Amino acid sequence: MYKLVFAFIAVLTLSNSLYAQDTPRPTIVLVHGAFADASSWNGVIEKLSRDGYRTVAAANPLRGVKSDADYIGALINSLQTPVVLVGHSYGGSVISEAAVGHDNVKSLVYVAAFAPEEGESAATLSAKYPGSTLASTLAAPVSLAGGGSDLYIDQKAFPKQFADDVPAKAASLMAATQRPIAKAALEEVSSTAAWKTVPSYFIYGDGDKNIPAEAQKFMADRAKAKASVVIAGASHVVMVSHPKAVAELIERAAK
Repeated sequence: MYKLVFAFIAVLTLSNSLYAQDTPRPTIVLVHGAFADASSWNGVIEKLSRDGYRTVAAANPLRGVKSDADYIGALINSLQTPVVLVGHSYGGSVISEAAVGHDNVKSLVYVAAFAPEEGESAATLSAKYPGSTLASTLAAPVSLAGGGSDLYIDQKAFPKQFADDVPAKAASLMAATQRPIAKAALEEVSSTAAWKTVPSYFIYGDGDKNIPAEAQKFMADRAKAKASVVIAGASHVVMVSHPKAVAELIERAAK
C-alpha cells in the first residue's frame, strides 16, 4: 500500500515538474508614459532579469491612445509566450486598449497609471480629483508641422513635479531626456477597457503630483484590482524610486 502511495507521489511530482518546464514564463512588456522613455524601467528590469523573467521595454510613440495601442499590440503579437503588460502613467491608457483581443495577455499592471473607462481620457481622469499640478509646470507647447502640438515639462520644474524622490542628478538627466507627448493623446478618449476582463494590479505613490493618489485609488477600486500597493511619499516615477516594490508586484502578477 505504502509503495503505491509513494509511487503515485513520485509520478505526480514528475508530472508537475514537466508541466512547469512546458509552460513558459510570461514575458514582461513595459510601456512608459509621457515625459519618460524606456530607460525609466531600468531598475525594474534589473530585478526581473535576476529573477529569470524576459523583459521588453517598448518605445511608446506617445502620439495617440489608439495608434499607440496598435503599436504595442503588434509587439504583443510577435511574442510566443504569455504576457504581463505593464503601463506607467499615460501608458496605462495604452495597455488598457492594447490588451483587448490578445489572449496571451494574462494580467495588467498599472504603475502610477491611468486605467480609463470607455469614453474617458487621461486629461479627464487627472482632473477628476484635486491635486495635479502638471498643467502649471508645462513648457510652451511645440507646434507640429501637421497640426497639433507636443508637450514637455519645463526642465527646471521637472524634478519637483515628476521625480521628487529621485536623486537630483538623475532627475535632471530625466528632465533633459524626457520624451514629449502629443497634446491630443492626453485628450483622446479610450474605446475599450481591458481591466474589465483581465486581472489587474496597481501601484502608486501618495506623493504623485501628476495623477492624484485619490484618482488612482478610484481607478484601482473600480477595476477590482487583485492588489493595490501605495508607496508612502513616492513620486509619479515610482518605478524609478522604488524599483524593487514595482518588480515584486509585477512578479506577483506573473505568477
